[in-house]
Amino acid sequence: MARGKLRVYLGSAPGVGKTFRMLDEGWRRRERGTDVVIGYVESHKRPLTDAQVRDLEVIPRVTRNYRDAQLQEMDLEAILARKPQVALVDELAHTNVPGSTNEKRWQDVEALLDAGIDVITTVNIQHLESVNDVVEKITTVAQNETVPDIVVRRAEQIEMVDLTPEALRRRMAHGNIYSADKIETSLSNYFRVGNLSALRELALLWLADRVEDALQHYQDDHNIDKTWETRERLIVGVSGSPSDELLLRRAARMASRSGAVIIAVHVVSADGDSRSDVDTKLARQLVTEFEGAYREITDDDAAGALVRFAVAERGTQIVLGAGRPRSAFRPMGGVVEKVLRFAPTIDVHIVSAGGDKSSGAASSGRGRGQNLR
Repeated sequence: MARGKLRVYLGSAPGVGKTFRMLDEGWRRRERGTDVVIGYVESHKRPLTDAQVRDLEVIPRVTRNYRDAQLQEMDLEAILARKPQVALVDELAHTNVPGSTNEKRWQDVEALLDAGIDVITTVNIQHLESVNDVVEKITTVAQNETVPDIVVRRAEQIEMVDLTPEALRRRMAHGNIYSADKIETSLSNYFRVGNLSALRELALLWLADRVEDALQHYQDDHNIDKTWETRERLIVGVSGSPSDELLLRRAARMASRSGAVIIAVHVVSADGDSRSDVDTKLARQLVTEFEGAYREITDDDAAGALVRFAVAERGTQIVLGAGRPRSAFRPMGGVVEKVLRFAPTIDVHIVSAGGDKSSGAASSGRGRGQNLR
């Protein structure tokens, strides 16, 4: 039996319209002849969301007793017995009542997928485990319900339901998200413009990383080694000398303008580098401060190793220093010239590492301030 397919509607905050979109997609599929059921929907008594249920079949919830209370949960066994083609399951990160088949709703969804049932679900960025602590710092609100990132990343389709902070606040003010008694408090706290902007940016960045993963898998599966510039990656060749500071700071400024990732690479000869002035401590420290990564490669061919690393890591730009008499990356006839020859499809930036360090000017044999392809 083929495993079912997962589609996720990802939101940056409550009220952006994830459940509305999920129900609309389910209804459209039903109209095309697909067997669709609602496994669980949480409308929060929003009239527009309730209206989207229309005439879709709803699997009744199961009632469970917990601490002298009766609580309703999704009836996993009933959905499995019904065997629809598609199940709509809201709030992926929900924690089930103790005594349920699974502790978490995402585990229920996994069971449906294993049974060959396609699932359309919803989740907010604050419920993803990898960013849960970041969201708490942004909003000062702890989120106790989380879902592992891998569960969402495995989805065949992830669609972000986007809404500007201003539009979401208007929706809140009009009473379309919470009841009237909660509006003012929500607008003054969780739904502040700064919070919503940060959460939206976080969701976009998370989704961009997911796209990168999917793209890399596609390129690997199809033996494509050409660089596709979905996100800038700066590969910075460091030599273990004081000039690394100028080089990395220049790279950081370049990265900040494009949202690029920095990876500092130090190539060491196979028999070890015996130079007394080689010290990569500063490079390691700076690249960490710039939220980048440090890699050390053992290879006698510094230029070849650097280019091979850039290609393997989908690097879009290589940044090298030149000008110091004993730099590991020497211009014209040395490593720099070889990199330019070996990497014709990757932009190469050559930063002057000698002379007046305050200028930080880029230079090459073809003129100052140019990007070489």
